[in-house]
Amino acid sequence: MTAVTWKASRTETPARVASWRSMDAVTRGAKDEWLSLFADDAVVEDPVGPSMFDAEGKGHRGKEAIAAFWDLAIANVERFEFAMHDSFAAGSECANVGTISAFLPGGARVDTEGVFVYNVGEDGLIRSMRAFWETERALATLRTES
Repeated sequence: MTAVTWKASRTETPARVASWRSMDAVTRGAKDEWLSLFADDAVVEDPVGPSMFDAEGKGHRGKEAIAAFWDLAIANVERFEFAMHDSFAAGSECANVGTISAFLPGGARVDTEGVFVYNVGEDGLIRSMRAFWETERALATLRTES
């Protein structure tokens, strides 16, 4: 499977392009490149609300906090695959609907279904990334790949 499978609209909008670049950087483990896609005062909420990655549910604000989120939630995953089934663009935002598969050490896999919303500024940098997904639903997919 390709690291990013895109079955949604291919109409280029600034937010959709930023989302493509974000997913691509994550699949390649390109932390610095991924961070360069965000505005200095950006916020990442992944998932939205309190979670194992954000106990207070206020999001990761600013590049330093977003870099720490990478180290906590992304760096320990061996491989990511993105399968986006739909995408809705409006104004400076897009909402992508799909599944993110995380391949963990020891052969474990988790599939996270959700809606992933990107907002960009006039400069094309991501101002916010909000991921709507449910921890329990994702963990219910946990399995070992052979």
